[in-house]
Amino acid sequence: MLDFLPSSVKGVLAFIGYLINTIFLTVPLILIALLKFILPFKDVIILLDKVLIWIATLWISINGMNCDLFNRIDWQVKGLAQLKKKGWYLVISNHQSWVDILVLQKIFNRKIPMLKFFLKKELIWIPFLGLAWWALDFPFMKRYSKKFLEANPHLKGKDLESTRKACEKFKHTPVSVMNFVEGTRFTPKKHEHQKSPFDRLLLPRAGGIAFVLGSMGEYFHSVVNVAIAYPGGVPTFWDYISGKTKKIIVDVDVFPVSEQMVGDYFNDDGYKEQFCDWLNNIWQEKDKKLGELFLLESTDRPSS
Repeated sequence: MLDFLPSSVKGVLAFIGYLINTIFLTVPLILIALLKFILPFKDVIILLDKVLIWIATLWISINGMNCDLFNRIDWQVKGLAQLKKKGWYLVISNHQSWVDILVLQKIFNRKIPMLKFFLKKELIWIPFLGLAWWALDFPFMKRYSKKFLEANPHLKGKDLESTRKACEKFKHTPVSVMNFVEGTRFTPKKHEHQKSPFDRLLLPRAGGIAFVLGSMGEYFHSVVNVAIAYPGGVPTFWDYISGKTKKIIVDVDVFPVSEQMVGDYFNDDGYKEQFCDWLNNIWQEKDKKLGELFLLESTDRPSS
């Protein structure tokens, strides 16, 4: 534990650790991914995917040790006992910072199959990480605005087509598909712009997870509903690696995928209404949960 070092020194050393780990393990990831193209046979692909996931799991484990080496974070995580290492999970969470991804990877590592995120297409250009995500079959999505689609109607449905192709790749190996349902990070400005009825959340976007459930509903056996709270304020990546983040609270709730949750969101109006009601109810409960977590934190603090 090197928590005694100045925060700037801890941040620099931790960043170097993340960088070396990423560069060192990205190289074999890319080479094995190229093998999948050279030898496109189902049994070979399944085997190579297991090797890729093993390397990615090692990368996450080393990142976790790197974090613990330089930071003394008070982790308060509830609900992990419900999880199993094998199976298909749909993981949904609130989204406030890039740190959310590191938090989710750390707490779920070796508890459930590796998390796979739907990423913006532009993120493929991030050095090393973009190639690593590509090698691991993370789906890169191209989002179009309503105005853009009105001007280019031939592109309507392309994002759903990408989702469908990604889901096909997920079917032969257990996976945890991660979705930030709000579609973007929470900020007070976005909250005000949306006129969100929730205190600590943006409006949930139902289409993405409804389509994933419709494509893979027979594979998913559980939804993992996550609430992440940062009592000391939402951290940046630098805050996280330099020891400025002192406490992280994560509440995990797991419930089974029911038949009522699976349907044709885009062509069945009855199902669409039912699904939106279901998701809004979950978001109301999550908003309430986040309020309770912050209230509990404030009452636990010693008075000055």
